[in-house]
Amino acid sequence: MHKTGNFVASSESLPKGIIQMKNCLNANNDRTSDARLTTVQFHPSAQVVMTAGVDQSISLFQVDGKTNPKIQSIHLERFPVHKARFSADGEQVIATSFHNRLFYVYDMMAGKVIPVYKVRGLDERKVKEFEVSPDGSFLLLTGTSGYLHLLTMKTKELVRSMKINGDVAGAVFSPDGSKVYTSSDEGEVFIWDVKSSKCVHKFMDDGCIKGTCIAVSRNGQYLACGSNSGVVNIYSQEGFFKESNPKPVKALMNLVTSATSLSFNPTTEILAIASSLEDEAIKLVHIPSFTVFSNFPVFRRKTVFLPQCMDFSPRSGFFSVANNKGRALLYRLKHYPDF
Repeated sequence: MHKTGNFVASSESLPKGIIQMKNCLNANNDRTSDARLTTVQFHPSAQVVMTAGVDQSISLFQVDGKTNPKIQSIHLERFPVHKARFSADGEQVIATSFHNRLFYVYDMMAGKVIPVYKVRGLDERKVKEFEVSPDGSFLLLTGTSGYLHLLTMKTKELVRSMKINGDVAGAVFSPDGSKVYTSSDEGEVFIWDVKSSKCVHKFMDDGCIKGTCIAVSRNGQYLACGSNSGVVNIYSQEGFFKESNPKPVKALMNLVTSATSLSFNPTTEILAIASSLEDEAIKLVHIPSFTVFSNFPVFRRKTVFLPQCMDFSPRSGFFSVANNKGRALLYRLKHYPDF
């Protein structure tokens, strides 16, 4: 065994072709929802998973793969949850809805739910899409007309705003939190420096007419850009940082409807890609061969339905998919020994 950062990684790299995985009891089995889930996320340090959805609730479960007992559930009055995310230290949950300017901060340590009614200087009618910076210092809100707003995580005050051409389709922090990668609905990708709020680079996503989502690998090596045609382009760092017309190292053509979610596993050996517009439209892609694992999802059997959100546990031992039926499907990835 050798240590890589905070992760103890086995020296064996993940083989391509077939992924060894086991179906576990649904992560939210102890409190299933009838309504669509919009969120599933593993806690950054505890063996816990969070689900949230349009039934106006956020729930936390312990993950053991066998009974997955519920830890707690909170109800947010008239607040169907569009997105919920843990803070970087895992002590808070930020939750947004669909048509509200109001968003909530759930302070798990104090057991308090704190409403944030208005951010001074923020002229947006609703707060819906957001990202938490990996170093825990910022909250990035997506506004209208290409605006991105940087808030301090501590006080939720507006620090500054950035603007791209077109509308923001997706935004993500670099693993060290120093950059923000943004894709536009016009097929462009912008790279921002967080400190100066200057755009340091931009390029056209190859063949993309309308961008839909974006993700960066934990080691910073790959950038994945999803589009409304279902194509997911993967760029390597050498390409996307320097060239104005980088060619993707791989164009994944496996989805035939708009790509809506992308997620790299922590060891950068798997990229999960999905479209919430079609049943079973989800694939796990092996890195660095960029080939799809052939045994997921199960052929000709509906198990996933419409995938809404997906996440890997901190050491890749588990993978979960939240679906439109209110279930957070849970899989044990056997290659990885730890949660």
